[in-house]
Amino acid sequence: MYEIKTIGVLTSGGDAPGMNAALRAVTRSAIFNGLAVKAICRGYKGLITDEILDFKTQNVSNIIQHGGTIIKTARCPEFKTPEGRKQAFETMQKHNIDALVVLGGDGTFTGARTFAQEFNVPIVGVPCTIDNDLCGTDKTIGYDTALNTVIECVDKIRDTASSHERLFFVEVMGRDAGFLALNAAIASGAEAAVIPEVAIKEDMLAEVIQNGFRKTKNSSIVLVAESDVTGGANGVAEKVKKDYPQYDVRVVVLGHIQRGGTPSATDRILASRMGAAAVEALLDDQRNLMVGIQNDEIVYVPFSRAIKDDKPINKRLLQVLRTLSI
Repeated sequence: MYEIKTIGVLTSGGDAPGMNAALRAVTRSAIFNGLAVKAICRGYKGLITDEILDFKTQNVSNIIQHGGTIIKTARCPEFKTPEGRKQAFETMQKHNIDALVVLGGDGTFTGARTFAQEFNVPIVGVPCTIDNDLCGTDKTIGYDTALNTVIECVDKIRDTASSHERLFFVEVMGRDAGFLALNAAIASGAEAAVIPEVAIKEDMLAEVIQNGFRKTKNSSIVLVAESDVTGGANGVAEKVKKDYPQYDVRVVVLGHIQRGGTPSATDRILASRMGAAAVEALLDDQRNLMVGIQNDEIVYVPFSRAIKDDKPINKRLLQVLRTLSI
């Protein structure tokens, strides 16, 4: 059995509310179990440039309520090269780091999987992404907070849309996944959602527009997932302006506001459970996997499944949205 005395922890990729809560959980769970903790700043980049800090329990005091990540995050093209990964492994050896816990999303786990295979390093991933697009887990850390942020913004946009009798297309994050757009549309009472999982058709768009601006409604809001498939809110709006010039169309791109803010109670609890479970997995000699949650129970999912499979969206929710938007 591989003996672990020191673990390294890093946050990588786009930040997500709850990352700090997960970092706190990993650090304190490791210390509770007699392990030393090294915080790696700026993700995989810090492994290459040797930005390593000794972490004690006080280093993660008073951070559970903060968004972002106190150890920073960064994209790292160098880690995609064999030379970069070799340098990262040498940094681990220099600091006597025996295993890694990586907090991030698809790109983070793709890099972790390759690194683990090349250097036989035990690595466990904690899913932190507002996109909720990782297979094998019902929820990812940050998704609930981002969803609530979107809803709050759409509620405010509704006031203006109603006052001016306008058609608003609101673009939300999600990369190639429509979880945020669809669920936020249901929760905010929007008229429709345009998501990459369901390619938008001419007649569907026409139905949205015509139903949205009937006599009993003086405004309409459509949520659009950012994606090459959907064309984003600007792409959809341009088409509507061309085909329906009689409507007063506006576009709002929520952008990075969705990433920030105080994590919700749901995300804090999820991050705490997953962070502790990541340390437990390493102590059980498990590796090359992501911590997930299914039916409110912690599960362990191989990296290969988490990053290779497309997480299916519940298309019955589309019918719920359609039914309730009449």
